[in-house]
Amino acid sequence: MKRLIKLATAIALCASGAAFAHGYKAGPIEIDHPWSRATVPAVPTGVVYFVLRNPSQDEDRLVSVSTPVAEKAELHTHIRDSDVMRMRKVDSIEIAPVSTTALEPGGLHVMLIGLKQPLVKGKAFPLTLVFEEAGPVTVQVDVQGTTDKAPAHTGSGQDGHTH
Repeated sequence: MKRLIKLATAIALCASGAAFAHGYKAGPIEIDHPWSRATVPAVPTGVVYFVLRNPSQDEDRLVSVSTPVAEKAELHTHIRDSDVMRMRKVDSIEIAPVSTTALEPGGLHVMLIGLKQPLVKGKAFPLTLVFEEAGPVTVQVDVQGTTDKAPAHTGSGQDGHTH
């Protein structure tokens, strides 16, 4: 009987882990589906996207990002300059209480500068996010195809949660 209970518990834990395979938390801040596009060797930059959810009544800010796969990682946004969209570095990303903030193509994003090697579809890499209030959390970024516009839901098979 004890063996059956342990087996049922293990199955339940595996099933619940699969449901959250793309989600991470830093304090109350939820980080969903971190992803990037594959790059080619001649391109020294990459971009990371994810969704930030703040279910709490407290404001927070994403103040920095870092990764071992690039010399530097910066928070960026797109702004319209006449008829041209341009990327601009931002010092932080505000996360309002009870809100969702999407880092997505054409908007807010993490810019990877000086990639040490190309990002390869199907692989994952670590990215550390630092929040003003919630502190740091390291997530695994799934690398998608070069033309993908949203994250695939298959993941890299790596759990990689840091809570």
